[in-house]
Amino acid sequence: MSHRPSVPALAALSVAALLTTIPVAGQTAAAVKPNAIPRTADGHPDLSGVYTTATTVPVARPAALGAKEFYKDEADRQETARAAAAGRGGRGGGGAIDPETGQPALAVHYDTSQFGLSGATVARAPSLRTSIITGPEGRVPPMTPEAQKRQADIRAYNAAHQWDGPETRPLGERCIMWPAEGPPMMPEGYNSNVQIVQGQGYVSVLQEMIHDARVIPTDGRPHLPENIRQWMGDARGHWEGDTLVVETTNFTDRTTLQQAPTSTKLKVTEKFSRVDANTVLYQFTVDDPLTWTKPWSGEVTMTKLDGPIYEYACNEGNYGMANNLSGARAQEKLKK
Repeated sequence: MSHRPSVPALAALSVAALLTTIPVAGQTAAAVKPNAIPRTADGHPDLSGVYTTATTVPVARPAALGAKEFYKDEADRQETARAAAAGRGGRGGGGAIDPETGQPALAVHYDTSQFGLSGATVARAPSLRTSIITGPEGRVPPMTPEAQKRQADIRAYNAAHQWDGPETRPLGERCIMWPAEGPPMMPEGYNSNVQIVQGQGYVSVLQEMIHDARVIPTDGRPHLPENIRQWMGDARGHWEGDTLVVETTNFTDRTTLQQAPTSTKLKVTEKFSRVDANTVLYQFTVDDPLTWTKPWSGEVTMTKLDGPIYEYACNEGNYGMANNLSGARAQEKLKK
């Protein structure tokens, strides 16, 4: 995948001036002074700008932390991380281990730092959260029996048909969309950047990963008819005080969140709160009674970048796809 600069069509709208950064670890929108944030002509907080959602906070809280939602301080966070690494034999972040090096396989075979996409080259907002998922459990709740059956059926189908053709390959591999794009928007492994453009009656959220954009009406119009379904759903926004609240419905029945196959009952509620000139607190709640036993929520701190974001150049039908499918056809011939 290659990158080159691109200028989104809506970028001509004004972007708020960059001021000083205020650390926001554990800070909530309710504590913000009204004069600490830039505003548009109509008095609403100006969310416009380029932000990163990159974070070292895990999605799910480590089981050993129990109901602890926040570390006491940075020293507490680092000490907990060292203890966890020691418990894993010092192998780092867990997951698949490369048999030759003993290091996490992702770090060995896909070093994003060489492209300036990770490590010290990536800006991150300070956070003392122990997990992105909020609440005492800090984890996505269990799936319903119906959702577990859907998941099993999908896995069985994929096992038999995953190499039938491009249509049976994952959406990310086909350069259509990544599950983390949302909503809800979750930090990606790299390219965790978004641009928010705010105008009269609309807010646009453009994501660097797969260059998907959501244009969110804030003028009070109703949702699309129920029979119209979209990959990223149908979003409608409104202001509650200084917080932009976005409700998204009308998802397809093929949307996947956190490895769970969701249903058409999925509803995602997002909240964007401008904490200061450099920070937006992003909160979300996922509600799908046919997929999870109860709703679940999370939050990510978005910190402002100088910008711009870059084009994500990804081509469907690339060499990798052709090679994978031709390899499957060759295997089929050998079995005959």
